Amino acid sequence: MELLDGRKVANDLLDTLKIEVDSLQKRDILPKLVVILVGDNPASLSYVKQKRKACEKTGILWEQINYDESITTNELIDTIKKLNNRDDVHGILVQLPVPEQVFTPDVIRAIDPKKDVDGFTAYNLGKMFLSPDFEDLPPCTPAGVIKMLDYYNIDVSGMDATIVGASNIVGKPLTTMLLNRGATTTTCHIKTKDLKANTLKADLVCVAVGKRNLITEDMVKDGVILVDIGINKKEDGKLCGDSDFESISKKASYITPVPGGVGPMTVACLMENTVKATKNLNKIT
Repeated sequence: MELLDGRKVANDLLDTLKIEVDSLQKRDILPKLVVILVGDNPASLSYVKQKRKACEKTGILWEQINYDESITTNELIDTIKKLNNRDDVHGILVQLPVPEQVFTPDVIRAIDPKKDVDGFTAYNLGKMFLSPDFEDLPPCTPAGVIKMLDYYNIDVSGMDATIVGASNIVGKPLTTMLLNRGATTTTCHIKTKDLKANTLKADLVCVAVGKRNLITEDMVKDGVILVDIGINKKEDGKLCGDSDFESISKKASYITPVPGGVGPMTVACLMENTVKATKNLNKIT
């Protein structure tokens, strides 16, 4: 069994991006990410902190706009429109989730696709269906999974891949990116009749649900590659994923830890998207 060490891969990527950012800064181009945070959700605060640290590591400029939970959809959209028009802003990110009175689809739609570094707009998601060449600003978590598999020279072409979880943020785009690379994909969700039948046949299992121990040892075959994207808290406060790491690690050929697997990759790919957006906006190939 080999550990898919997301921290190592992410740090290597951040080091490479720092060189790119330094090069852009020498041309008086200063990549900048603006993060909009609504409320004080502890998980959101933690994610924003990690993103800020990654900006500091790479030299990407950081701006944070905070709102309390009473904000309306229109107020948030007005802020986004102003950021769309600012030449010094290259990436716009609204930290999700937002309070229930805010209509998330309208907020995402308001972001200029060229500055959509989260990769959530319909334009950036839609382009992914064409081919890997059009995965220009992909959603960061699926992009992180693909980049990690590439780093470890895992070729998914011809593999049976089962994705557990069908969100617009992870499951659906990851299915598309694996299809683009020649995998035969099965996407499962809460209404799937027999989850075990789908995971047991898979060479690659990716799980992103947020349910502790959803995937157990008897649900995967020997030599499986398991990518655990879920985040849950144990009784002692420690983080764990959606799979039984201890038992599955005895059967798997590769497995991600939680924490230290996909999480750092998500943040690193956000930085990569910010640099890409900066270059695109400045017409740098």
